[in-house]
Amino acid sequence: MNHPRSLHGPIAFFDSGVGGLPYVEATRSVLPREGIAYLADREGFPYGTKTREAVRDRVLVLIARFIRLVEPKAVVIACNTASQAALEELRAAHPDIPVVGTVPAVKPAAERTRSGIIGVMATSRAVEDPYLDRLVASHAAKVTVLREAAQDLVSFVEGRHSRATAEERRAAVEPYVRRMVAAGADEIVLACTHFLHLTREIAEVAGPGVEVVDSRDGVARRLARVLDERGLLLPPDAARPPDSFLLTGPLPFEESYGDFAAAFGFPPPAPLGGPPR
Repeated sequence: MNHPRSLHGPIAFFDSGVGGLPYVEATRSVLPREGIAYLADREGFPYGTKTREAVRDRVLVLIARFIRLVEPKAVVIACNTASQAALEELRAAHPDIPVVGTVPAVKPAAERTRSGIIGVMATSRAVEDPYLDRLVASHAAKVTVLREAAQDLVSFVEGRHSRATAEERRAAVEPYVRRMVAAGADEIVLACTHFLHLTREIAEVAGPGVEVVDSRDGVARRLARVLDERGLLLPPDAARPPDSFLLTGPLPFEESYGDFAAAFGFPPPAPLGGPPR
């Protein structure tokens, strides 16, 4: 049974950095009354170059601390690499709290492709993970799946995106997108949450006839269903919980995090502190 305070707690979002913020935006569109607590693992960033075990162990420790701090009604792992590495273990460790992960939108892309070729952009870790192999085998066995490890884009979004020009953003995505389109892909799956910040530029470089797909709306709808099924939606007369934007690692924070917090309607970043070493 859920603790009574869960009804009035925030929804906790977690990512290695700022990649999960578009998922917050999608969630607010369907659950505008709910408070959001966001944690970016600035100290552990990036995840895409780490082993699956290293990511799993770090995420388990951080989520436990996050839950103790903000007492959320639900947790969203808004990071594909972290979801692949730790989602099942997180659910086992916290059976009283619904934990929603992100799944690359391979299935809808495979269903909609006209050329029979889809591209999947992911981190270096996620593009080689057996989880993606199983996803492709289950939902895209009859199409060709191009895997594009775009690890450099993760750091670009985290550190430069907020102050980059439109030309710089397009130049950053161009080599990855051009390779997939040249190989015949007419669906591009954004399988790293950071890439959602570059959706417009990816679509512009890909050109007409190529669809860029991600899972943010599906995750938001799934979260709304889970909260409704468990009776955890705030009643109309309840006060909206305050939002928070938390970062691991030492002060001072880079200015880009303040930029992202303001752009997505959060107060200035506050420290959480990293897990014990």
